[in-house]
Amino acid sequence: MDEELLEIVNGRGEVLRIAPRAEIHGNPSLMHRVVHVLVFNSKGELLLQKRSPDKDVAPGRWDTSVGGHVDPGENLDEAAKRELHEELGVTAEPQFLYSYPHSNDYETEMVYTYYCVHEGPFAFNPAEIDLVRFWPLEEIQTTMEGPVLSDNFKHEITTYLAQP
Repeated sequence: MDEELLEIVNGRGEVLRIAPRAEIHGNPSLMHRVVHVLVFNSKGELLLQKRSPDKDVAPGRWDTSVGGHVDPGENLDEAAKRELHEELGVTAEPQFLYSYPHSNDYETEMVYTYYCVHEGPFAFNPAEIDLVRFWPLEEIQTTMEGPVLSDNFKHEITTYLAQP
């Protein structure tokens, strides 16, 4: 399989160059673009995915409904739709909410967050995702301390809840 290529971007999301994922992951000085999709049900609960224990980032932790890299040259809206379908088997038109930079010791991402409402069913890849379930926002807030949620998702939900 060919190595995944990603766009290295500046703080405004402008593409600087393309590099292999292996060069970017593990080097937080290189920012790349990702999309997140927050999937809510009609009761306002947020779908989270429990990441496979084999993942290189946040193994076994509960994470954003959908998250993935933007392919080189790909439109952000198309990336959100593609990732939603690839990860959950859902065909929908997610709506853009906001963007923000996220950085940790492993990587730096320019995150573009979308949302949609969907009740399921969901068809996810068990090699990537162990489980999905809807969480009431109150339960998420009471689970913020400790290792249950990924650090990336903690940043995401804090950003989401701070929106006017």
